[in-house]
Amino acid sequence: MKIMNLKQGSPEWLAHRRQYMNASEASIMMSASPNVSRDELLHMKATGLDREFSDWFQKNVLDRGHEVEAQARPIAEQIIGEELYPISAVDDDGWLAASYDGQTMLGDINWECKQWNKAKAAEVAEGKVPECDYWQLQHQLAVNPGSKTLYMVTDGTEENTVHIWVEANEADIKRMKDGWKQFEADLAAYVPKQPEAPAPEGRAPDALPALSVQVTGMVTASNLAEFEAQARATLANINTDLQTDEDFANAEKTVKYCKEVESRLDATKESVLGQMQTVDEVVRSIDSIKEETRQIRLKLDKAVKQQKESRKLEILTNAKQQLADYIGSLSQDLGVCMPDIQADFAGAMKGKKTIKSLESAANDELAKAKLDAKQIADVIAFNLQQLAEHGGGFEFLFPDIQHIATKPADDFAAVVKSRIAEHKEAEARRVEAERERIRREEEARAQREAQAQIATHRAAEQKAQAPDPRPQAATKPAAKRAPTRSEIIAVLCAHFGADSSTVMGWIEAIQTEMAA
Repeated sequence: MKIMNLKQGSPEWLAHRRQYMNASEASIMMSASPNVSRDELLHMKATGLDREFSDWFQKNVLDRGHEVEAQARPIAEQIIGEELYPISAVDDDGWLAASYDGQTMLGDINWECKQWNKAKAAEVAEGKVPECDYWQLQHQLAVNPGSKTLYMVTDGTEENTVHIWVEANEADIKRMKDGWKQFEADLAAYVPKQPEAPAPEGRAPDALPALSVQVTGMVTASNLAEFEAQARATLANINTDLQTDEDFANAEKTVKYCKEVESRLDATKESVLGQMQTVDEVVRSIDSIKEETRQIRLKLDKAVKQQKESRKLEILTNAKQQLADYIGSLSQDLGVCMPDIQADFAGAMKGKKTIKSLESAANDELAKAKLDAKQIADVIAFNLQQLAEHGGGFEFLFPDIQHIATKPADDFAAVVKSRIAEHKEAEARRVEAERERIRREEEARAQREAQAQIATHRAAEQKAQAPDPRPQAATKPAAKRAPTRSEIIAVLCAHFGADSSTVMGWIEAIQTEMAA
């Protein structure tokens, strides 16, 4: 950790924050902030805005928070037993930054103070850190490794003060860092949109002139022709192709407008009929304009519903496709297919009314799903590396690598070790069985050769002992051929009923004894 000599809230401090990923932004980046969306943080970072909060938030939340912090500091120091000093710091990699409400002189304890909030206090009382603050604390602990944090919710009084000790969770810190890496990738590809306009209130078409018709047996005065011309022109200019939030707001206003026009035309018609029993031209014109107005209203009302659903489906489909593309790129890098990552885009978008809020909700869910995918990809990459290092040459033992690669590292290592050991044992048994087969075949062959030699020898003896009826000339006895080693072994095997290995052992023992 490197401590920065900066006063929190100063222009230098604000400029410093723009260079780093900051702890106060971590919960926003992880889509866990109730006040600022991840999309808004992307826009702020991309445009280089100095402030991430509105003036109202600064005045009513941050400034009040500093007052509470000053009042609560003695309470925190009493709990810790040491003085606390506000500091700003960056991690040793020069990547993550954090501003601490307080830190002890040795830097082994951090203090994070939050304003009193009943919901937060209830969670702390149950031993939990509210999610909207959790990632900020883990970010701070990542910047200051080996430390722990006193997390406090307070209004500056001892009566309304609850606290909990928080330590680093390495798995969550890794997830948070992966989240920042993904955020940086999104930031690099971010194209700032036009500044957001105030939420559209909707605008109905300009009011039509009051229709005036007077009759006394016949129409005596009427501006019906001018009214009809303006009415038709107004209706023709109504937009039914809805794309933006403003289009939808205008459409909803126009639906009400059309309904009012219909009502007014009904009233005028009733007035005319009250003055005359039949005034066909007036009645037909009024009915025609009324029907056209009604058709526009019905069409627009249907378009609002259909096109809102269409845009919602478009946002949902786009988010799913982005996730599929991301998982596909991870699979390509790994060389194995990633498992499916579940993302509840529809659930995240439920209840959102505007296009902006639908997009933001889908983007938040997409960022979470990408983090889940990245964590699984890291597990797979590590397991594949271990397999390459310790199971080289045995890849054929893992035809199901697609399914087992997502196991925790220890479980995967156990599977690799077990399969290789079993394979080696089976191979050793196979080799030994092969050797035994060859030995038995050699022994059987030696026995067959010995029996053949004995049979030949006996036949020769019998032939030699048989009297030759022919006169025999005096001849010298034929010299007998010296037996071969194999013949000697075969004869001994047959005579003593021993195998060739045993006989060879006897011969070697005799040779050793004679040499001695």
